[in-house]
Amino acid sequence: MRYSIRGSHRGPALLAAAVAWVTVAACAGGSPEGSGGTVSGPRTASSAVGAPTTAAGTTPAPSPTPTPTPTRTYPLSTAPLTVPSVRSHEAARGPGWRPAPGAGVVVARGSEGLADEGRLLAGELKIQYRGAVAARAGDVELALGGNGAAESYTLTTRDNRVRITGPDQAGVFYGTRTLKQSVRGSGAMPEGVVRDRPAKPQRGLQIDTARKHFTAGWIEDRLREMADLKLNQFELHFADDQGFRIASDSHPEIVSAQHLTKAEVRRIIALAQSLHITVVPEIDSPGHLGAVLRAHPDLQLRNVQGTARQGAIDISKPESARIVDDLLREYARLFPGGWMHLGADEYQALTVRDPAASYPQLARAAREKYGAEAGVQDLAEGWLNDRAAVVRAAGKTAKAWNDGFFRGGVVHAHQGIEVEYWTGKEIGARPPAEYLAEGRKVVNLNDEFLYYVLGEPNQFTYPTGRRIYEQWTPLVLRGTTPVPARYGPQILGGRFAVWCDLSGAQTQAQVADGIRMPLAATAQKLWDERKPAMTWERFRALAAEVR
Repeated sequence: MRYSIRGSHRGPALLAAAVAWVTVAACAGGSPEGSGGTVSGPRTASSAVGAPTTAAGTTPAPSPTPTPTPTRTYPLSTAPLTVPSVRSHEAARGPGWRPAPGAGVVVARGSEGLADEGRLLAGELKIQYRGAVAARAGDVELALGGNGAAESYTLTTRDNRVRITGPDQAGVFYGTRTLKQSVRGSGAMPEGVVRDRPAKPQRGLQIDTARKHFTAGWIEDRLREMADLKLNQFELHFADDQGFRIASDSHPEIVSAQHLTKAEVRRIIALAQSLHITVVPEIDSPGHLGAVLRAHPDLQLRNVQGTARQGAIDISKPESARIVDDLLREYARLFPGGWMHLGADEYQALTVRDPAASYPQLARAAREKYGAEAGVQDLAEGWLNDRAAVVRAAGKTAKAWNDGFFRGGVVHAHQGIEVEYWTGKEIGARPPAEYLAEGRKVVNLNDEFLYYVLGEPNQFTYPTGRRIYEQWTPLVLRGTTPVPARYGPQILGGRFAVWCDLSGAQTQAQVADGIRMPLAATAQKLWDERKPAMTWERFRALAAEVR
């Protein structure tokens, strides 16, 4: 590179030229590495026509042409990896979002009801919760709004911010679960927009605490696990032949030595509510009441020979209804959710060849109440309807097992009782399409896939997550064959059930470990019933990464 040197000022001119060279070199060296940009050198004096000179008689070194800093480009983002997987992701280019020092969780103005969700997420991400203030760079903002489906949410990641919106608090909460899992698995939330919603409104887990006592702490751990899987219904089967496991004020004489106190139950309910989970209590009758009948043997069902039937209460006696209704009203007050489960399965009076001959007192009561054509089946169906009326008066929807709904007869189960379909193996069990054809709402507890029975009695085997993931959908109500797709809207969802028939077969810890992957697979298929895009092996590995 040449510079014009004139007269006696050669020394200062050389100094100026040297400074100019250093400046140009520095500018060139400051260009981002790998940018592909070109740094233009200064024009020489010979190429500058009429160039001005300095007082020293030299031509000043021209300023280098500014070099623009190139914009960094990013590949299109991919969907966040979560369990269950998100239903829709709109890809975008950008760095995504990561928790960073100074980042916080805030709630939008008018969405102050999301404070609990915000505090929980902030603690999980180890960033600040700043409350109802304006979001800034690096923040996660939670907001109520939009007119999407219940429990839906939109999660937008853009400009180093995350915004989660939904029409209800549950939807926003599920958006925080997606963010938490994505960060836990990959360290970041990908750029773009997630639009997500559940396929089914009822998605749950059931625990049989009647046959095996589970501690409050263990149950609370399951609730937290459920919440991360976007499950929203937890059923407590706490009364059966083997035990009655929640304290009672109306009938303390029936309560087992090992039980949950009401204070513990209220703590469980409070945690569940904070995680958008409804706790559903079950008091199974007129069968499975052995724990109650031990304290009230006069109410035990006996046949014409005087032989007692295990767990069955004599529904011809008015006192039988009074004690069960006392309990239903007591626990309806304790449990604030919208459902109560009434059982209604496996009533032993209906498992004999001639119920009227074996139990003449029941046949007589049926005729007196429902007319000359009524039989024992009608008395049992009327019992279910009467208990459902008690539950409805308490503002709740009744649930009952499918083998408590009968064909024919003069009495029919109330249309508002939800059918919990579990088996086709019981005597007189009806195929699921019959209930659906009647217009009934059905919940899927297919014992072929969703029954985890301790000790594996009666040809039960522990279900595997892989089988649920690859073969089951909410349409598969019985066996392995789905019902017609037109019935899909009547199937409200499903529940994975733990039954403790051989209570000593597994410890609490073993149960928790055994149901971990089956529960994750169930959650996936209830959130999105379509065939999963991910292989089982990848799904299993992902579940370990993000949970």
